[in-house]
Amino acid sequence: MATAATENASTNDQNGQNEPKDQAQQKDQGQKTDQAPPKDNNPGKRRFWLLLVLALVVIGALGIWFWYEKYGRWNESTDDAYVNGNVVAITPLVTGTVVSIGADDGDLVREGQVLIQFDPSDAEVGLQSAEANLGKTVRQVRGLYSNVDGMKAQLAAQRAEVQKAQDNYNRRKNLAAGGAISQEELSHARDDLTTAQNSLNNVQQQLATSSALVDETVVSSHPDVKAAAAQLRQAYLANARSTLVAPVTGYVAKRTVQLGQRVQPGTALMAVIPLNEVWIDANFKETQLGMMRIGQQVDIEADLYGSDVKYSGTVDSIGAGTGSAFALLPAQNATGNWIKIVQRIPVRIHVNPDQLTEHPLRVGLSTVVDVNLHDQSGPVLAQQPPHKAVFSTDIYDKQLADADSLITQLIHDNSAATNSKTVQR
Repeated sequence: MATAATENASTNDQNGQNEPKDQAQQKDQGQKTDQAPPKDNNPGKRRFWLLLVLALVVIGALGIWFWYEKYGRWNESTDDAYVNGNVVAITPLVTGTVVSIGADDGDLVREGQVLIQFDPSDAEVGLQSAEANLGKTVRQVRGLYSNVDGMKAQLAAQRAEVQKAQDNYNRRKNLAAGGAISQEELSHARDDLTTAQNSLNNVQQQLATSSALVDETVVSSHPDVKAAAAQLRQAYLANARSTLVAPVTGYVAKRTVQLGQRVQPGTALMAVIPLNEVWIDANFKETQLGMMRIGQQVDIEADLYGSDVKYSGTVDSIGAGTGSAFALLPAQNATGNWIKIVQRIPVRIHVNPDQLTEHPLRVGLSTVVDVNLHDQSGPVLAQQPPHKAVFSTDIYDKQLADADSLITQLIHDNSAATNSKTVQR
Protein backbone atom coordinates (compact mmCIF):
# COMPACT_ATOMS: atom_id res chain seq x y z
CA MET A 1 0.00 0.00 0.00
CA ALA A 2 2.81 2.40 0.80
CA THR A 3 4.63 1.47 -2.33
CA ALA A 4 1.58 2.14 -4.43
CA ALA A 5 1.02 5.50 -2.83
CA THR A 6 4.60 6.48 -3.48
CA GLU A 7 4.35 5.52 -7.14
CA ASN A 8 1.13 7.54 -7.53
CA ALA A 9 2.78 10.56 -5.96
CA SER A 10 5.78 10.37 -8.28
CA THR A 11 3.52 9.95 -11.24
CA ASN A 12 1.56 13.05 -10.28
CA ASP A 13 4.79 15.03 -9.89
CA GLN A 14 5.93 14.03 -13.34
CA ASN A 15 2.58 14.97 -14.83
CA GLY A 16 2.80 18.36 -13.11
CA GLN A 17 6.23 18.98 -14.55
CA ASN A 18 5.19 17.92 -18.07
CA GLU A 19 2.24 20.26 -18.21
CA PRO A 20 4.34 23.54 -18.21
CA LYS A 21 6.69 22.10 -20.88
CA ASP A 22 3.75 21.42 -23.15
CA GLN A 23 2.43 24.90 -22.64
CA ALA A 24 5.87 26.41 -23.43
CA GLN A 25 6.11 24.42 -26.63
CA GLN A 26 2.66 25.58 -27.65
CA LYS A 27 3.62 29.21 -27.01
CA ASP A 28 6.80 28.86 -29.10
CA GLN A 29 4.86 27.36 -31.96
CA GLY A 30 2.34 30.24 -31.74
CA GLN A 31 5.11 32.83 -31.90
CA LYS A 32 6.68 31.14 -34.95
CA THR A 33 3.29 31.14 -36.59
CA ASP A 34 2.89 34.90 -35.95
CA GLN A 35 6.39 35.75 -37.37
CA ALA A 36 5.89 33.93 -40.67
CA PRO A 37 5.48 36.33 -43.71
CA PRO A 38 2.02 36.72 -45.02
CA LYS A 39 1.30 35.04 -48.25
CA ASP A 40 1.18 37.35 -51.36
CA ASN A 41 -2.38 37.13 -52.44
CA ASN A 42 -2.02 39.91 -55.25
CA PRO A 43 0.96 39.18 -57.62
CA GLY A 44 -0.46 41.42 -60.40
CA LYS A 45 -0.09 44.58 -58.31
CA ARG A 46 3.53 43.77 -57.60
CA ARG A 47 4.19 43.27 -61.32
CA PHE A 48 2.56 46.65 -62.05
CA TRP A 49 4.89 48.52 -59.74
CA LEU A 50 7.95 46.79 -61.15
CA LEU A 51 6.93 47.70 -64.70
CA LEU A 52 6.27 51.30 -63.62
CA VAL A 53 9.74 51.61 -62.11
CA LEU A 54 11.28 50.08 -65.24
CA ALA A 55 9.35 52.51 -67.45
CA LEU A 56 10.55 55.46 -65.40
CA VAL A 57 14.15 54.30 -65.71
CA VAL A 58 13.80 53.90 -69.46
CA ILE A 59 12.16 57.31 -69.83
CA GLY A 60 14.94 58.87 -67.73
CA ALA A 61 17.61 57.20 -69.85
CA LEU A 62 15.90 58.39 -73.04
CA GLY A 63 15.64 61.90 -71.62
CA ILE A 64 19.34 61.95 -70.80
CA TRP A 65 20.21 60.65 -74.28
CA PHE A 66 17.93 63.21 -75.92
CA TRP A 67 19.47 66.03 -73.83
CA TYR A 68 22.97 64.92 -74.74
CA GLU A 69 22.20 64.65 -78.45
CA LYS A 70 20.37 67.99 -78.68
CA TYR A 71 22.22 70.08 -76.13
CA GLY A 72 24.93 68.40 -74.10
CA ARG A 73 27.31 67.45 -76.91
CA TRP A 74 26.80 70.82 -78.66
CA ASN A 75 27.62 73.06 -75.72
CA GLU A 76 30.75 73.63 -73.72
CA SER A 77 30.83 75.88 -70.69
CA THR A 78 33.33 77.02 -68.08
CA ASP A 79 33.41 79.37 -65.14
CA ASP A 80 37.18 79.83 -65.48
CA ALA A 81 36.59 82.97 -67.55
CA TYR A 82 37.52 86.56 -66.77
CA VAL A 83 37.06 89.98 -68.31
CA ASN A 84 40.17 91.40 -69.93
CA GLY A 85 40.94 94.59 -71.82
CA ASN A 86 43.56 97.04 -72.98
CA VAL A 87 45.46 98.68 -70.15
CA VAL A 88 46.97 101.72 -71.90
CA ALA A 89 50.01 102.80 -69.92
CA ILE A 90 50.74 106.52 -69.65
CA THR A 91 54.52 106.86 -69.72
CA PRO A 92 56.65 109.95 -70.46
CA LEU A 93 59.08 110.19 -73.37
CA VAL A 94 61.13 112.99 -71.81
CA THR A 95 62.47 113.77 -68.37
CA GLY A 96 60.41 116.27 -66.42
CA THR A 97 59.02 117.50 -63.12
CA VAL A 98 55.28 117.03 -62.61
CA VAL A 99 53.46 120.31 -62.03
CA SER A 100 49.87 119.27 -62.83
CA ILE A 101 47.75 116.09 -62.73
CA GLY A 102 44.54 116.29 -64.73
CA ALA A 103 42.74 113.08 -63.71
CA ASP A 104 42.55 110.60 -60.84
CA ASP A 105 41.57 106.95 -60.46
CA GLY A 106 38.08 106.22 -61.79
CA ASP A 107 37.79 109.45 -63.81
CA LEU A 108 36.55 109.34 -67.38
CA VAL A 109 38.99 110.94 -69.83
CA ARG A 110 38.55 111.70 -73.51
CA GLU A 111 41.10 111.10 -76.24
CA GLY A 112 43.50 114.05 -76.32
CA GLN A 113 42.64 115.28 -72.81
CA VAL A 114 45.61 116.53 -70.75
CA LEU A 115 46.53 114.08 -68.00
CA ILE A 116 49.93 115.22 -66.74
CA GLN A 117 51.85 118.44 -67.25
CA PHE A 118 55.63 118.80 -66.77
CA ASP A 119 57.50 122.01 -66.05
CA PRO A 120 57.87 123.41 -69.61
CA SER A 121 60.68 125.93 -68.99
CA ASP A 122 63.60 123.88 -70.32
CA ALA A 123 61.62 122.62 -73.31
CA GLU A 124 60.50 126.13 -74.26
CA VAL A 125 64.07 127.46 -74.13
CA GLY A 126 65.24 124.62 -76.35
CA LEU A 127 62.41 125.31 -78.79
CA GLN A 128 63.26 129.01 -79.01
CA SER A 129 66.91 128.16 -79.67
CA ALA A 130 65.94 125.75 -82.44
CA GLU A 131 63.67 128.37 -84.03
CA ALA A 132 66.49 130.91 -84.06
CA ASN A 133 68.90 128.36 -85.52
CA LEU A 134 66.49 127.53 -88.34
CA GLY A 135 65.98 131.19 -89.18
CA LYS A 136 69.73 131.80 -89.26
CA THR A 137 70.31 128.74 -91.44
CA VAL A 138 67.64 129.83 -93.92
CA ARG A 139 69.30 133.23 -94.27
CA GLN A 140 72.73 131.61 -94.74
CA VAL A 141 71.35 129.37 -97.46
CA ARG A 142 69.80 132.40 -99.13
CA GLY A 143 73.32 133.84 -99.12
CA LEU A 144 74.56 130.77 -100.97
CA TYR A 145 71.99 131.32 -103.70
CA SER A 146 72.99 134.99 -103.83
CA ASN A 147 76.67 134.00 -104.14
CA VAL A 148 75.80 131.89 -107.16
CA ASP A 149 74.04 134.82 -108.79
CA GLY A 150 77.00 137.09 -107.98
CA MET A 151 79.50 134.60 -109.38
CA LYS A 152 77.47 134.36 -112.57
CA ALA A 153 77.67 138.16 -112.93
CA GLN A 154 81.44 138.09 -112.30
CA LEU A 155 81.78 135.33 -114.88
CA ALA A 156 80.02 137.44 -117.50
CA ALA A 157 82.20 140.43 -116.67
CA GLN A 158 85.36 138.38 -116.80
CA ARG A 159 84.41 136.92 -120.14
CA ALA A 160 84.06 140.48 -121.41
CA GLU A 161 87.55 141.25 -120.06
CA VAL A 162 88.96 138.21 -121.83
CA GLN A 163 87.30 139.25 -125.07
CA LYS A 164 88.68 142.77 -124.68
CA ALA A 165 92.17 141.45 -124.01
CA GLN A 166 91.89 139.11 -126.98
CA ASP A 167 90.86 141.92 -129.30
CA ASN A 168 93.65 144.16 -128.00
CA TYR A 169 96.19 141.41 -128.52
CA ASN A 170 94.99 140.73 -132.08
CA ARG A 171 95.28 144.40 -133.02
CA ARG A 172 98.75 144.70 -131.61
CA LYS A 173 99.78 141.52 -133.27
CA ASN A 174 98.86 142.97 -136.69
CA LEU A 175 100.62 146.22 -135.86
CA ALA A 176 103.73 144.41 -134.68
CA ALA A 177 103.84 142.48 -137.96
CA GLY A 178 104.06 145.82 -139.87
CA GLY A 179 106.61 147.22 -137.40
CA ALA A 180 104.25 149.86 -136.06
CA ILE A 181 104.77 148.78 -132.44
CA SER A 182 107.55 147.10 -130.59
CA GLN A 183 107.65 143.46 -129.59
CA GLU A 184 107.64 144.53 -125.96
CA GLU A 185 104.22 146.13 -126.30
CA LEU A 186 102.95 142.99 -128.02
CA SER A 187 104.30 140.95 -125.14
CA HIS A 188 102.42 143.11 -122.64
CA ALA A 189 99.19 142.58 -124.58
CA ARG A 190 99.80 138.83 -124.57
CA ASP A 191 100.34 138.90 -120.81
CA ASP A 192 97.11 140.82 -120.29
CA LEU A 193 95.22 138.21 -122.30
CA THR A 194 96.74 135.38 -120.26
CA THR A 195 95.86 137.12 -117.00
CA ALA A 196 92.28 137.67 -118.11
CA GLN A 197 91.92 134.02 -119.13
CA ASN A 198 93.31 132.86 -115.76
CA SER A 199 90.87 135.12 -113.94
CA LEU A 200 88.05 133.69 -116.04
CA ASN A 201 89.06 130.16 -115.09
CA ASN A 202 89.18 131.15 -111.42
CA VAL A 203 85.70 132.67 -111.56
CA GLN A 204 84.38 129.57 -113.31
CA GLN A 205 85.79 127.34 -110.54
CA GLN A 206 84.28 129.54 -107.86
CA LEU A 207 80.93 129.44 -109.62
CA ALA A 208 81.12 125.64 -109.84
CA THR A 209 81.90 125.46 -106.13
CA SER A 210 79.03 127.76 -105.19
CA SER A 211 76.65 125.98 -107.54
CA ALA A 212 77.53 122.60 -106.01
CA LEU A 213 76.19 123.88 -102.68
CA VAL A 214 72.76 124.72 -104.08
CA ASP A 215 72.28 122.62 -107.22
CA GLU A 216 68.91 120.88 -107.59
CA THR A 217 67.62 122.36 -104.34
CA VAL A 218 65.41 125.11 -103.05
CA VAL A 219 65.69 126.78 -99.68
CA SER A 220 63.31 124.40 -97.94
CA SER A 221 65.04 121.28 -99.35
CA HIS A 222 68.61 122.44 -98.78
CA PRO A 223 70.53 120.00 -96.52
CA ASP A 224 71.48 122.71 -94.05
CA VAL A 225 67.87 123.87 -93.78
CA LYS A 226 66.61 120.30 -93.42
CA ALA A 227 69.12 119.63 -90.64
CA ALA A 228 68.03 122.77 -88.79
CA ALA A 229 64.39 121.83 -89.38
CA ALA A 230 65.02 118.39 -87.89
CA GLN A 231 66.51 120.02 -84.80
CA LEU A 232 63.49 122.29 -84.53
CA ARG A 233 61.14 119.33 -84.96
CA GLN A 234 62.93 117.48 -82.16
CA ALA A 235 62.76 120.52 -79.89
CA TYR A 236 59.09 120.99 -80.71
CA LEU A 237 58.31 117.36 -79.87
CA ALA A 238 60.26 117.65 -76.62
CA ASN A 239 58.18 120.68 -75.71
CA ALA A 240 54.92 118.99 -76.77
CA ARG A 241 55.81 115.82 -74.86
CA SER A 242 56.08 117.78 -71.65
CA THR A 243 52.28 117.51 -71.73
CA LEU A 244 50.96 113.93 -71.51
CA VAL A 245 47.56 113.42 -73.10
CA ALA A 246 45.16 110.48 -73.11
CA PRO A 247 45.74 108.36 -76.23
CA VAL A 248 42.27 106.78 -75.97
CA THR A 249 38.94 107.41 -74.31
CA GLY A 250 38.57 105.42 -71.10
CA TYR A 251 38.81 105.37 -67.33
CA VAL A 252 41.91 106.16 -65.29
CA ALA A 253 43.36 103.39 -63.12
CA LYS A 254 46.56 102.76 -61.15
CA ARG A 255 47.67 106.38 -60.78
CA THR A 256 51.07 106.42 -59.08
CA VAL A 257 52.42 109.85 -60.04
CA GLN A 258 52.53 112.69 -57.52
CA LEU A 259 53.00 116.46 -57.80
CA GLY A 260 56.64 117.53 -57.83
CA GLN A 261 57.84 114.07 -58.78
CA ARG A 262 60.84 113.94 -61.11
CA VAL A 263 60.11 111.22 -63.61
CA GLN A 264 62.26 109.54 -66.22
CA PRO A 265 61.24 108.28 -69.67
CA GLY A 266 59.37 104.98 -69.47
CA THR A 267 58.10 105.41 -65.91
CA ALA A 268 54.50 104.14 -65.55
CA LEU A 269 52.48 107.06 -64.18
CA MET A 270 48.89 105.85 -64.67
CA ALA A 271 46.78 103.71 -66.96
CA VAL A 272 43.70 104.37 -69.08
CA ILE A 273 41.30 101.46 -69.69
CA PRO A 274 38.74 101.73 -72.52
CA LEU A 275 35.90 99.67 -71.03
CA ASN A 276 33.98 99.70 -74.31
CA GLU A 277 36.60 97.39 -75.85
CA VAL A 278 36.87 94.61 -73.27
CA TRP A 279 36.74 90.91 -74.07
CA ILE A 280 36.49 87.58 -72.24
CA ASP A 281 39.42 85.21 -71.77
CA ALA A 282 37.86 81.79 -71.09
CA ASN A 283 40.17 78.94 -70.09
CA PHE A 284 38.69 75.72 -71.47
CA LYS A 285 39.99 72.24 -70.79
CA GLU A 286 41.75 70.61 -73.70
CA THR A 287 39.02 67.97 -73.78
CA GLN A 288 36.43 70.67 -74.48
CA LEU A 289 38.03 72.11 -77.64
CA GLY A 290 37.49 69.27 -80.09
CA MET A 291 34.48 70.91 -81.76
CA MET A 292 35.17 74.56 -80.90
CA ARG A 293 35.57 76.91 -83.90
CA ILE A 294 36.14 80.62 -84.46
CA GLY A 295 32.86 82.52 -84.93
CA GLN A 296 30.65 80.26 -82.78
CA GLN A 297 27.99 81.95 -80.67
CA VAL A 298 28.60 82.36 -76.93
CA ASP A 299 26.29 83.16 -74.02
CA ILE A 300 27.95 85.05 -71.20
CA GLU A 301 26.88 85.63 -67.63
CA ALA A 302 28.85 87.93 -65.33
CA ASP A 303 28.98 87.40 -61.59
CA LEU A 304 28.61 91.18 -61.20
CA TYR A 305 25.02 91.17 -62.51
CA GLY A 306 24.11 87.51 -62.01
CA SER A 307 21.63 85.66 -64.18
CA ASP A 308 19.49 88.77 -64.69
CA VAL A 309 21.87 90.10 -67.35
CA LYS A 310 22.94 88.00 -70.33
CA TYR A 311 25.64 88.94 -72.82
CA SER A 312 26.09 87.55 -76.31
CA GLY A 313 29.40 87.11 -78.04
CA THR A 314 31.43 85.11 -80.52
CA VAL A 315 34.61 83.09 -80.34
CA ASP A 316 37.31 85.48 -81.56
CA SER A 317 40.38 83.24 -81.34
CA ILE A 318 41.68 80.07 -79.75
CA GLY A 319 45.03 80.24 -77.97
CA ALA A 320 48.18 78.91 -79.62
CA GLY A 321 49.30 77.15 -76.45
CA THR A 322 48.30 76.16 -72.95
CA GLY A 323 48.76 78.43 -69.99
CA SER A 324 51.49 76.24 -68.52
CA ALA A 325 53.52 76.48 -71.75
CA PHE A 326 53.92 80.25 -71.26
CA ALA A 327 54.36 80.16 -67.49
CA LEU A 328 57.40 81.79 -65.93
CA LEU A 329 58.44 78.36 -64.63
CA PRO A 330 57.09 75.77 -67.11
CA ALA A 331 56.21 72.34 -65.75
CA GLN A 332 58.91 69.66 -66.17
CA ASN A 333 57.17 66.34 -66.79
CA ALA A 334 60.33 64.26 -67.32
CA THR A 335 60.22 63.00 -63.75
CA GLY A 336 59.43 59.65 -62.17
CA ASN A 337 56.46 60.91 -60.16
CA TRP A 338 54.65 62.49 -63.12
CA ILE A 339 50.87 62.86 -62.82
CA LYS A 340 48.77 63.76 -65.85
CA ILE A 341 46.80 66.98 -65.43
CA VAL A 342 44.21 68.22 -67.90
CA GLN A 343 45.59 71.40 -69.47
CA ARG A 344 43.61 74.55 -70.21
CA ILE A 345 43.81 76.72 -73.33
CA PRO A 346 42.66 80.36 -73.37
CA VAL A 347 39.83 81.22 -75.76
CA ARG A 348 39.18 84.89 -76.51
CA ILE A 349 35.51 85.84 -76.77
CA HIS A 350 34.29 89.07 -78.36
CA VAL A 351 31.43 90.70 -76.43
CA ASN A 352 28.60 92.64 -78.04
CA PRO A 353 29.59 96.34 -77.61
CA ASP A 354 25.97 97.51 -77.39
CA GLN A 355 25.42 95.31 -74.35
CA LEU A 356 28.65 96.62 -72.82
CA THR A 357 27.32 100.15 -73.13
CA GLU A 358 24.15 99.21 -71.26
CA HIS A 359 25.85 97.03 -68.63
CA PRO A 360 29.57 97.87 -68.48
CA LEU A 361 32.09 95.33 -67.26
CA ARG A 362 35.38 95.88 -65.45
CA VAL A 363 38.69 94.23 -66.14
CA GLY A 364 39.23 91.12 -64.03
CA LEU A 365 35.58 90.27 -63.30
CA SER A 366 34.52 86.61 -63.22
CA THR A 367 32.12 85.28 -65.83
CA VAL A 368 30.51 82.04 -66.95
CA VAL A 369 30.55 81.33 -70.69
CA ASP A 370 28.57 78.77 -72.70
CA VAL A 371 29.71 78.10 -76.28
CA ASN A 372 27.22 76.80 -78.84
CA LEU A 373 29.07 74.23 -80.99
CA HIS A 374 26.42 73.71 -83.70
CA ASP A 375 28.15 76.00 -86.22
CA GLN A 376 31.17 74.05 -87.47
CA SER A 377 31.89 76.26 -90.50
CA GLY A 378 34.60 78.37 -88.86
CA PRO A 379 38.31 77.51 -88.68
CA VAL A 380 40.09 76.22 -85.61
CA LEU A 381 42.86 78.81 -86.00
CA ALA A 382 42.99 82.13 -87.85
CA GLN A 383 43.73 81.67 -91.56
CA GLN A 384 44.61 85.27 -92.52
CA PRO A 385 46.80 87.90 -90.86
CA PRO A 386 45.18 91.18 -89.77
CA HIS A 387 44.78 93.66 -92.63
CA LYS A 388 45.02 96.71 -90.37
CA ALA A 389 46.19 97.65 -86.92
CA VAL A 390 44.16 95.95 -84.21
CA PHE A 391 44.49 98.95 -81.88
CA SER A 392 45.79 102.39 -82.84
CA THR A 393 45.65 106.07 -81.99
CA ASP A 394 46.38 109.17 -84.07
CA ILE A 395 46.63 111.60 -81.19
CA TYR A 396 50.38 112.05 -81.68
CA ASP A 397 50.13 112.83 -85.40
CA LYS A 398 48.93 116.35 -84.62
CA GLN A 399 52.21 117.11 -82.85
CA LEU A 400 54.25 116.46 -85.99
CA ALA A 401 51.74 118.34 -88.13
CA ASP A 402 52.05 121.40 -85.88
CA ALA A 403 55.85 121.16 -85.99
CA ASP A 404 55.84 121.04 -89.80
CA SER A 405 53.55 124.07 -89.94
CA LEU A 406 55.93 126.01 -87.70
CA ILE A 407 58.92 125.05 -89.86
CA THR A 408 57.16 126.13 -93.05
CA GLN A 409 56.24 129.47 -91.50
CA LEU A 410 59.80 130.14 -90.29
CA ILE A 411 61.28 129.32 -93.69
CA HIS A 412 58.82 131.65 -95.34
CA ASP A 413 59.44 134.46 -92.89
CA ASN A 414 63.22 134.28 -93.32
CA SER A 415 63.19 134.00 -97.11
CA ALA A 416 63.01 136.80 -99.66
CA ALA A 417 59.37 137.44 -100.51
CA THR A 418 60.16 138.22 -104.14
CA ASN A 419 62.42 135.21 -104.75
CA SER A 420 59.69 132.77 -105.67
CA LYS A 421 62.07 130.44 -107.50
CA THR A 422 64.11 129.55 -104.42
CA VAL A 423 61.41 129.48 -101.78
CA GLN A 424 58.97 126.55 -101.56
CA ARG A 425 55.99 127.49 -99.52
